[in-house]
Amino acid sequence: MTESMDQYMRAAYEEALAGRNEGGIPIGAVLVRNGEIVGRGHNQRVQKGNPILHGEMDALSNSGRHPASFYKECTLYTTLAPCIMCSGAILLYKIPEVVVGEDVNYPGETAFLRSRGVKVTILNNEEIIRMMKTFIEENPTVWNEDISEEV
Repeated sequence: MTESMDQYMRAAYEEALAGRNEGGIPIGAVLVRNGEIVGRGHNQRVQKGNPILHGEMDALSNSGRHPASFYKECTLYTTLAPCIMCSGAILLYKIPEVVVGEDVNYPGETAFLRSRGVKVTILNNEEIIRMMKTFIEENPTVWNEDISEEV
């Protein structure tokens, strides 16, 4: 089933587009608390030469410093299923819910998140799937570097 984007997934998608326009990998994320976006970010591994600046990590970093209780009231929206590193951060901060734009091009660690009690919703939005598929086809070396695959 394919679902459309709400305002939060749209914001994550806009972050992904910003990353692509900067020459990076088009993965975006936003952290939402009580209906307000409190952090937004996009994958910046290429732009900043930083191997841990995935979209989810950037959004968490841009949300600022907060007590642990803050994150327990948040939902993370990400355009692509989170990798194991980002899933670890989600679990570390006890973020209870993750909304994923798509898991077709990369399945990520959604089963792991669910096994640890995180509510995971996968939208498989056609626009996001198409954007990611096109990027991977046009940039296989950069994509494989990001997901630690040999080319």
